[in-house]
Amino acid sequence: MKRRLEILAGLEQRSGYVFRDKSLLFHAMVHSSYINEHHMKREDNNERLEFLGDAVLELCSSDFLYREYPDRPEGELTRFRASIVCEPTLARCARELGIGSYLYLGKGEDAEGGRERDSILSDALEALIGAIYLDGGFANAKEFVFRFVMNDLEHKKLFYDSKTILQELVQARQEGGLSYELSGEEGPDHAKVFHVRAFVGGTAVSEGEGRTKKAAEQMAAYRAILKLREKE
Repeated sequence: MKRRLEILAGLEQRSGYVFRDKSLLFHAMVHSSYINEHHMKREDNNERLEFLGDAVLELCSSDFLYREYPDRPEGELTRFRASIVCEPTLARCARELGIGSYLYLGKGEDAEGGRERDSILSDALEALIGAIYLDGGFANAKEFVFRFVMNDLEHKKLFYDSKTILQELVQARQEGGLSYELSGEEGPDHAKVFHVRAFVGGTAVSEGEGRTKKAAEQMAAYRAILKLREKE
């Protein structure tokens, strides 16, 4: 355990929070595939912490948006919150923290790219939030969420709404139709990565990848928007 905690100290440094109960940090990084291979108890994985962290994250993000945007109606705030706490954006936050390198995965899951899988990364981030909440209380969890999740909000909203925003841009510019085409896929059935191209007026303008076709289209749309805005 001592060696594990020395490794996880790097994550404490990145997150800006030092745990009093180091075991909470360890359990936040333990995927179910790891406990199966190491004959640990089922409850030793990060799923219960993820459940708790999900609730803490929703409250913190709601509090932030309520105070930051006093003139926005409830429906708009709900959609905005959804763009922040959805799996792809949480996975991006987890990558910025480098969480993937601190995960404890089973050998099979690790070999199949589990450290980069959106679902595993987003769950681990929520588990980390839950662990901080248990160890340091709501104030510390809130500080972490505000610092690492409630940042760069306009880009996160742009990414979440990318397909709709791109459609509106294309229509406004009258540059022809918008379409998406699957350009390739790789990996085993349970861990596929899809590649999709976005076409405007029959010309390929960007490419995206994702664990689902929808996620790949979303990434392609996001990159297309950035390119179109650069031209402006």
